[in-house]
Amino acid sequence: MKNSLLKGLMVFLTVLCTGMTYAQEITGKVSDASGPLPGANVLVKGTSNSVQTDFDGRFTLRNVSSDAILVFSYIGLKTQEVSASGKSVINVTLKDDSAELKEVIVVGYGTVKKKDATGAVDQLSSKDFDNVSATNPAELLRGKVSGVQITQSSGEPGAGVSIRIRGNSSIRSGNNPLIVIDGVPLDGGNMSSEGGEITDIGSSSARNPLNFINQNDIESMSVLKDASSTAIYGARGANGVIVITTKKGKSNLPQLTYNASVQFSKMSGDFKLLTPSEYAKAVPGQDKGGRDYNWEDAIMQSGLTTNHDLSISKASENSNTRLSIGATSTDGIVKNTGIAKYTIGFNNSNDFFGGVLKVDTHLLYAGIKDRTTLITNNAGYIGNLIGSALYWNPTLPIYKPDGSYTFVGDDYLNPVQLLNSYKDYTNTQKLVANITTTIKLTDYLKYNFVFGVEASNSARKRQVLPTINIRSTALRAIDDVNGGVEKFGYANIANLNKFNKTFEHNITFDKDLGDNFHLNTILGYSYYDYNFEGNTSSGVGYNIAQTNLIDNIEGGIVTKFQANSARNRVELQSYFARAEAALYKKLILTGTIRRDGSSKLGENNKYDVFYALGAAYKIIEQNEGLLNDIKIRGSIGRTGNQEFAANSALNKSSYGPGGSDNGPEGVNANPNLKWETTKSYGAGIDFELFNNRLTGSFDYFQRDTKDLIFPLRPAATQPGPNSNKFENLKGNLINKGFEVGLSYKVIDTDNIQWNIAANASFLSNELKNFPVDVNAGGINGQGLTGAYAQVIKSGYPIYTYFMYEFKGYDASGNSIYTDADGNDSGLGLATRKYLDKQPLPKINLGFSTNFAYKNFDVTASFYGAFGHYIYNNTANAYFFKGALLGGRNTVPEVASSPQAQGDPNSPSTKYLEKGDFLRLGNLTLGYTFKGAGLERFKIKSARFYVNADNLFVITSYSGFDPEVDTDKTLGGVPSAGMDYLSYPRAKSVAIGLNVTF
Repeated sequence: MKNSLLKGLMVFLTVLCTGMTYAQEITGKVSDASGPLPGANVLVKGTSNSVQTDFDGRFTLRNVSSDAILVFSYIGLKTQEVSASGKSVINVTLKDDSAELKEVIVVGYGTVKKKDATGAVDQLSSKDFDNVSATNPAELLRGKVSGVQITQSSGEPGAGVSIRIRGNSSIRSGNNPLIVIDGVPLDGGNMSSEGGEITDIGSSSARNPLNFINQNDIESMSVLKDASSTAIYGARGANGVIVITTKKGKSNLPQLTYNASVQFSKMSGDFKLLTPSEYAKAVPGQDKGGRDYNWEDAIMQSGLTTNHDLSISKASENSNTRLSIGATSTDGIVKNTGIAKYTIGFNNSNDFFGGVLKVDTHLLYAGIKDRTTLITNNAGYIGNLIGSALYWNPTLPIYKPDGSYTFVGDDYLNPVQLLNSYKDYTNTQKLVANITTTIKLTDYLKYNFVFGVEASNSARKRQVLPTINIRSTALRAIDDVNGGVEKFGYANIANLNKFNKTFEHNITFDKDLGDNFHLNTILGYSYYDYNFEGNTSSGVGYNIAQTNLIDNIEGGIVTKFQANSARNRVELQSYFARAEAALYKKLILTGTIRRDGSSKLGENNKYDVFYALGAAYKIIEQNEGLLNDIKIRGSIGRTGNQEFAANSALNKSSYGPGGSDNGPEGVNANPNLKWETTKSYGAGIDFELFNNRLTGSFDYFQRDTKDLIFPLRPAATQPGPNSNKFENLKGNLINKGFEVGLSYKVIDTDNIQWNIAANASFLSNELKNFPVDVNAGGINGQGLTGAYAQVIKSGYPIYTYFMYEFKGYDASGNSIYTDADGNDSGLGLATRKYLDKQPLPKINLGFSTNFAYKNFDVTASFYGAFGHYIYNNTANAYFFKGALLGGRNTVPEVASSPQAQGDPNSPSTKYLEKGDFLRLGNLTLGYTFKGAGLERFKIKSARFYVNADNLFVITSYSGFDPEVDTDKTLGGVPSAGMDYLSYPRAKSVAIGLNVTF
């Protein structure tokens, strides 16, 4: 009986103690470096008992045993485990998991750990650029990734950008990389309507195809540089690939973020022209008595940019959603120029049926309005606003006493009148969206279907008032119907519509096949359909009283009204596969193959196969010590380039008004036209040293492009004997180089963090066995029609300078050049020379540093380019003695030179200058406010910052800016390093506020 009672008592006490153990309640607060962390997950390890923190980061967790382990986690932060033993209150601060985030990089059709990559891949995450501002997403990469050169075509807001990854791989086809946004490949073309080129005043520069993206919507940008990483994209991967991933929801509670900034800009460079008093002294006969003119005041202004964007996001175990809206408005530093845009971003992901089905939706939309003026690199001598402002006699008033514009002559336009007589704006709407459906067939087998759309429509409207007499064949006409009167004025409307579709099916297999073997494969099919439609209408010869020509475009001379239309369609069909095998967690092997078929190619060569093989071996892999990770890798592969004009392989005829045959504008068919192909070889080493404080990589690469596509004019009957025929020419364009990237954590403590990073690339190229010599680098200016500065020739780097060698002036003030024997001579006996000088930089450098002390942070980035030369076409066209003595302004060096008035300004090394520069690209100082004071207003954190762009540049170049990419296309052949009246680059300072609720 006693034993029974004792047993009963023991059972009772056990149950009581157990109940007391599980009855414990734990409260606490979870924070990160910026303050309370709402939506963090708190879990009793080994159970399903969990809660999420509230808006203030607080939690209450019931039924916790005294020996339990609590697991605190949040996306992007390091998971932390804390014992509950003897505790009723637990407060934790989760640390940044940036190292883990950087470990996983986005590549083509998936992700891979950086330490497992066999290819050359670099990635920047939002943490690398959220604290800085950029005018377009491409600028975020400038100076940050080795082997990547970013050059904006001009300082104009929204202007196009040149992106080169490991140099140029083609002469005439495109050299920009493929850009993929959330799985949708962009077509890479101009996103807004260019209209047509207007004789003597040209057309505006291309617009940046990434203008539609809000920087704050970007989560990461991956740069794929070698064949092992780009071959999965086949025909579009020859120039490298940039993969952009947009942000998703992360917090389990709704999170609201607001960003606002205002930026003030002014011109950073200048031409030091003669002042009115200096001009009057230099050319006494041209003194008009005025002293108030300043070319900068005439056409320049202070720039202003305002930016607002708002995002709201939420995530759970099975879904996440993020919605953002943004509005940006920029007034450029040249009057009547600017860009305004509003953007919408939407990301949503949902899991259904316990994760068997997953649906992802991505959407980016933008409405953009560009405003530009007469600033273009292909304008004639009198049709450029900056040119007219530079040469205007500084002693000559802009206005007459009666308030009308001062008129000098038909070839000497008043810059302010030119500014006010021209209107040019473009409205563009752009959409990039896709939906991805993933079906989980087994734990290791998945099926994915992707449908993506890239759509845009734009309308450009421009006019030149009839009150200004620009004596151009395009801007004036004789009205035969009304007495043969000469009339001026021009109006043009251009519409451009694009609709591109992407369909993809793929199956992925990802499984451990034993303790020492892991296999990841993908097998897929892709279909891309690119559609383009455009039309233009134009009128010329308007009544002098008309001011709104755009809305009355048919009000010009009836017989001069013109309308044009165009349509293109390109299809690309592909089959692809990739396998990655990891053996003993040391050796990684990757193989990729893709078969592409393009409608751009000839009937007999539409399909080709591209491939890559990559391998990596982890020599050392450990968490602590002097040597942490050392991996060697290598790759070889073959990719293609289809970035040339659609219908290049087909017969194409051009007909003018009344059915007239424009034979030379047609194209002869070539059924054997095939791909340009590039073979790539690369080897590299990745390492982490000194307890993972120093990370870096070294790479060597070589790329060999053959079957170069080029238009020739063979004798033919259709469309005409003077029509082009696109051919694959013999020869090889070889690029090779060396890259290095380093990053070092100087200090990494709770209160102080200091990181520095540097990268460098050394590039060279040579054209071999090319059968023709091609002129390049067209030069503009009065008396310079048909002049050129560069040549594409076998045995030399592309765009090698080819010109007269200037030696000085003789006693009469005439230029001295060299003849074929190297002797001094005049222009008549001078001989052009192939110079050991090229416009493409041999060395590109980047350096950045970021420092944080508690709530204060500072970031600075520098970049530079060296070993190249710039042709100063502006000086060639405007700055010579004859122009000065003819009543036009110039620089003091010309005024004091011994040059004779009649000495022609022939293209020569006199205008060839070193392009080396080092620029402080960005400097940002910020302070983050947090704590109880903000929590009362439900504000998690607020960051105030001051940002400065382009504070200074060190260079010997005499032009506006050494970073130029003026497209001086000659006969369809692009160029580099030509500077002609470029829109000046701005120096800017911004203040901003980021608030997270």
